Amino acid sequence: MSENLLPDDIVSLAARVVAENIEAGRKIALAESCTGGLVSAALTEIPGSSAVLDRGFVTYSNEAKREVLGVQEDIIDTFGAVSAATVWAMAQGALEHSEADIAVAISGIAGPEGGTEFKPVGTVAFACSIRGNSEVKAEERQLEGSSRARVRHQAALIALELLLP
Repeated sequence: MSENLLPDDIVSLAARVVAENIEAGRKIALAESCTGGLVSAALTEIPGSSAVLDRGFVTYSNEAKREVLGVQEDIIDTFGAVSAATVWAMAQGALEHSEADIAVAISGIAGPEGGTEFKPVGTVAFACSIRGNSEVKAEERQLEGSSRARVRHQAALIALELLLP
């Protein structure tokens, strides 16, 4: 049995994220919804992660997204909690409320309920924002929705990849 709390693929990618961000001199912030802190937990599995992880925000509800990260209500009302627009605002809010150089935001529908015809289970939105860079990468992806755990696992891996320099 592994000595890690989380799956080996997540922990090994988290180790790369920590090492490469230490080398780059970057601090990280996370704004997580459907992953519920999984990405932050993955980073804290790694010794030395305190050198890069500034903070993580678990903003599962729409109210938390608004109150903690400053996401405007009209963004959520217009585009939905699971949208490129909302995760863009979440990433911006994570930067504004932290000392981080880079922020990644995740919001999705992990299932088994909650999906719609237009946003089925497995729809996950990601955004990555770098302080001082006006370009924000934000996109929606359709992940394999065979189980809640599978969607969250894939989402955590994608978020970790976005944190690589």
